[in-house]
Amino acid sequence: MEYLTGHTIKPHRVTAVGEVRFTDGTNTELGANQVTCEAYGYTYDKASGTCRSFRYNTNLERNISNINNKNNGAGNTTELGSNTIQVNGTNNTTKGFNNNCFINGSNNEIANGVDNATVLGNYGIAERDGEVVIGGGGGRNGGKGGVQSSSFSLYGITTSATSTNLYINNSTTNTIINRSSTSFQGFEANVIGVRTGGSAAGSVNDRIFLRATGIVYLQSHSQSVSTLGSFGTVTGWTTAVAFDGVNDMHLAVTGAANMNISWSATMNFYEMKI
Repeated sequence: MEYLTGHTIKPHRVTAVGEVRFTDGTNTELGANQVTCEAYGYTYDKASGTCRSFRYNTNLERNISNINNKNNGAGNTTELGSNTIQVNGTNNTTKGFNNNCFINGSNNEIANGVDNATVLGNYGIAERDGEVVIGGGGGRNGGKGGVQSSSFSLYGITTSATSTNLYINNSTTNTIINRSSTSFQGFEANVIGVRTGGSAAGSVNDRIFLRATGIVYLQSHSQSVSTLGSFGTVTGWTTAVAFDGVNDMHLAVTGAANMNISWSATMNFYEMKI
């Protein structure tokens, strides 16, 4: 395979567990970022930070049967490892290794590895665990995710004044908010913080309700944060979207030193592809 324009590495081999290793012509066991991985047609697994040709599963033979799925309509596809899926409508797809998902409508998709998601309407795509999507059509280019809105939850704990990324839908490892690199996202994050302990001034049950809003394309963003309500000692408590890597978005919160604070957030996305 030749190098793609603008990329200094190319695929070298696929391991037995599905990971794609790259080469720069000298080194032959390199990893790739999301942009490079997807440019060569592979799937980027943000949870593990790896580029994958397929997702390895020790229960592969059992998963091939796609157990406990219900399909009511024509042209629907539940790919390998799609379990406990219900689909009503036409031309919908679960991209594999999905659990406990629901689709109602047409030409919708649930991305590989996404669990507990719901997609309604048409041309919607769920890319985050626990997400509820309303597809509004293909938009200008007629593809999935062309025009849609969605909502998903995040959670986390802080014990200091350090900015901390919240976890997606009760995950204990993943804080990355998956996004298409070709879409614009308006966002609204409604965030509640409640103190549960700590030695700093103030009391248990001190609390705050914050709202962060803005618009994002790649890492270019404009956002504002407002306090909708608070009680007690909440000085310095805040939230904001944050970025690292090439295109990884997070919802971060900041508490205070020597305070144990539990955080819960609902993120609303409003997306459009041009």
